[in-house]
Amino acid sequence: MKRDNILVPVDFSEQSLNAIREAVELAGDTGKVRLLHVLPPLESISPGVVWGDVSDSTREQHVRDYAVTFLKENGFEGLQFDVRFGPPGHVISDYAIDLHADLIVISSHGYHGVKRMLLGSVAEVVIRHAHCAVLVLRRTDAE
Repeated sequence: MKRDNILVPVDFSEQSLNAIREAVELAGDTGKVRLLHVLPPLESISPGVVWGDVSDSTREQHVRDYAVTFLKENGFEGLQFDVRFGPPGHVISDYAIDLHADLIVISSHGYHGVKRMLLGSVAEVVIRHAHCAVLVLRRTDAE
């Protein structure tokens, strides 16, 4: 399995950190790992949108600022990081194509039953639509 270009979707959770660690270990070089955070589209009736306090650009800047702190605090300063907008599973799969990724390393939140049906599964969408190999890391503390 090629590991020259690894994509790691992140949501800034502990599971994301595990996925970053695994990807860096697999790649053997932080330069081969790219991180992606996907923001869902804004609802036009959300109070922040209606009042003009929230926009895609303010959300993106907030995420980028937070990512710098998050990565620095966890020893991953300097990793390439990007932000995209849209439905997460599809955006991740499309981004992997654009990136020519060899592998996607993604964490599973481990939901099951009704909770999974209501929330959906980003990892499942990625598995179904990705053009490359997908490594799904299972949570050991899943509900």
